[in-house]
Amino acid sequence: MAFPATIKFSPTKLPIQFQAFACNPARPFLYANTLSFKQLRAKASTSIDYSNVPIVDKYTTPKKKDYWQWRYGDNPINVYYEEYEKRDSQPSKNLLMVPTISDVSTLEEWSLVATDLLQRDGNGNLRAALVDWPGLGNSDRPKLDYNADVMEKFLVDLISSPGSPISTSDNDLVVIGGGHAATITIRAAKKGLVKPSAIVAVAPTWAGPLPIVFGRDSNMESGYGVLRGTLRAPALGWMMYNVLVSNENAIQSQYKSHVYADPANVTPEIVQSRYALTKKPGARYVPAAFLTGLLDPVQSREEFLDIFAAMEGNVPVLVVSTCGAPKRSKAEMEALRGAKGVAKFVEVPGALLPQEEYPKDVAEEIHKFLQEL
Repeated sequence: MAFPATIKFSPTKLPIQFQAFACNPARPFLYANTLSFKQLRAKASTSIDYSNVPIVDKYTTPKKKDYWQWRYGDNPINVYYEEYEKRDSQPSKNLLMVPTISDVSTLEEWSLVATDLLQRDGNGNLRAALVDWPGLGNSDRPKLDYNADVMEKFLVDLISSPGSPISTSDNDLVVIGGGHAATITIRAAKKGLVKPSAIVAVAPTWAGPLPIVFGRDSNMESGYGVLRGTLRAPALGWMMYNVLVSNENAIQSQYKSHVYADPANVTPEIVQSRYALTKKPGARYVPAAFLTGLLDPVQSREEFLDIFAAMEGNVPVLVVSTCGAPKRSKAEMEALRGAKGVAKFVEVPGALLPQEEYPKDVAEEIHKFLQEL
């Protein structure tokens, strides 16, 4: 449902449950799974003191930056990716690193983790492909009907299509994802659509911001539909998006309160870089789906645990939880501690984006897991 561009924006015309958010631009919908709505990223080169992440140039080739064309129906979509490579005499390992889904999603969150992994001894001839989701980051942002199935199909096609950024290798693939990305990967593996040798789930999430707060009864689902249609509308959609999400104060507030564990790590450069992502043409289409639950891979904790359980004896799974995750997100992560299908459960500093805020800690856990495979 979309609204004509001639309709005037009025927060009081929204379902009553959403009026407070529309009238308070300091409360954007950036992240999943918690009242705190956290999630996403910082700019590696300008955010935190990364002096504790050693980089040995001799181990890596220059980073490749390019686009891969994914075709969804009649829509050709240019998907942005970057490659890192370490050449060694040992057998090679392939990593696919996919970012957490949010309004400001970007593969930059994995850059320092990839660099750290490549410079470590014992990782062999390592190759890492970092890939933006369609509709997010530096990928094209067409007006599609985005949902969890669309994102799952993208992941499956990315892994299986000739000519994709990761299809050139005959070696085992390890998929590393944050937030919803991790859960979408697990769901695809349960269906047998992808067959990685291992999966790393960093701060895994499954519920979008509105459903986890307001629930999923019929009245709320109707309200989500209205909000979704409004956000996708030609002119009114941008107005609503600017109020709810696309403003610097809102992004800074969310990063300091929920996305990062340490507010001191949120710099003006981070805020500016993430704000710029919200201004790209088509930026509101994926968030409209994410905020209202259409990108949720499962609908309950029971389903969440069930898809992980399906990995038992099939795919080794490392779950990386965080010490400072918001209460609701933390509860879902903790449900995976000792759960069937979870080969290893660890905890690192951070909140909803530990791979960006504390890349060395995350890289260390991934490194140890790779050595155990």
